[in-house]
Amino acid sequence: MTERTTKMIAEEMAVSHSPKNQAGSLVSKTETDGASTAMAEDCVVDSDINLALSPEQIKTDERWMQHAIMLAGKAEAIDEVPVGAVIVLDDKIIGEGWNQSINLHDATAHAEIMALREAGKTVENYRLIDATLYVTLEPCSMCAGAMVHSRVKRLVFGAVDLKTGAAGSVFNLVEHAQLNHQIEVRSGVFARETGALLSQFFKRRRKEKKALKLLLKG
Repeated sequence: MTERTTKMIAEEMAVSHSPKNQAGSLVSKTETDGASTAMAEDCVVDSDINLALSPEQIKTDERWMQHAIMLAGKAEAIDEVPVGAVIVLDDKIIGEGWNQSINLHDATAHAEIMALREAGKTVENYRLIDATLYVTLEPCSMCAGAMVHSRVKRLVFGAVDLKTGAAGSVFNLVEHAQLNHQIEVRSGVFARETGALLSQFFKRRRKEKKALKLLLKG
């Protein structure tokens, strides 16, 4: 897969050498509050990947990603990092979630985990055979591992995470040949929009912290 970007060569290498970058989304990385967040400042779509999908599937993926973006807004409304996830089976929602780690004092309360928990209750089975999980940001290793255990069929995500992404950016748990289940992956769906959510969130938070420091000094 050929990657093109006007960003720094180091960023280009980080993307192009990832084990699996199925949608060819090109993003930059920024350090914010000690955590790395992928921001989709540039995004290209690999036409070869899209050719493998039917027009109907592409539209379906975009429709459910829009729903995940809406859920990410719920996370931002409670001052959580704006990431949303929805799990779909037979074109129906069986689980959804958004980041709640801070509010629930729970390191595992990522959007994907919340969605997996709800989906398991909906189908009364921890195995989510034939389900697709849509999430606005590439899953971390915890969430990727949970998806493998859940036997999710497909993973569709928006922005890539070049520091903690476990679906192709840093490593690839979801398609690892030595695991007992591999997940089909499509990345970069609305990468620009999902990345912008993160960029704007951390920009606002940095501005608020700066204003607070000035207030305390005054």
